[in-house]
Amino acid sequence: MSIFLDTADVEQAKEAKGSGWVQGITTNPILLANSNPSVADTLRLLTEINMGLLFYQLIATSKEEMLEEAQFAKEIAGEQLVLKIPPTKLGFQIIRYLPQEIPCCITAVYSVAQALVARESGVRYIAVYVSRVTKLSGDGLSLITEISSVLQGSRTQLLAASLKSPVEASSAILSGADHITLPFDVLSGLTYHEHSEDAVKDFNANGSGLQM
Repeated sequence: MSIFLDTADVEQAKEAKGSGWVQGITTNPILLANSNPSVADTLRLLTEINMGLLFYQLIATSKEEMLEEAQFAKEIAGEQLVLKIPPTKLGFQIIRYLPQEIPCCITAVYSVAQALVARESGVRYIAVYVSRVTKLSGDGLSLITEISSVLQGSRTQLLAASLKSPVEASSAILSGADHITLPFDVLSGLTYHEHSEDAVKDFNANGSGLQM
């Protein structure tokens, strides 16, 4: 299992790397549109942080442009790159034309049928927007469970995104997700529990340890 940070904010990424347990960064076109430098400069800065995998989503709308955009992203992110591809007819078709060394993630999956096609396309990851699925279609966690079952025995792994709380993040893993990606505020909340804080206060107030 891997925990990723969902951001295009370089400072957030630097802070998350300091935690020691975040394995990479997922971006999307909206996050990148809101970043201060250009998209290319933001990707370069995120690559330099060298946290692990760096997910970038193609926005081109033709085969030739998608291949050019993929090559440009590869030149920037190198071995860290994972290409996110929308689950459109063209998106599924483009996979076989991409270099084999670039892992792909079919993103914004809303159905088991799409997951089946993604699995047969041999992609490394499928991304499901859990909270968004719940809002639009019913139960995002149930979709995670269904897709997890479909992916058993394949090389394709399930990435749960659009998670709004530590509880929802934990539920996604329990429902069958292989990985989760979280916005900075949710990521920061994973280590907190009020009873743990109370226990630490008790230890510090009433306990003893080595004196330096």
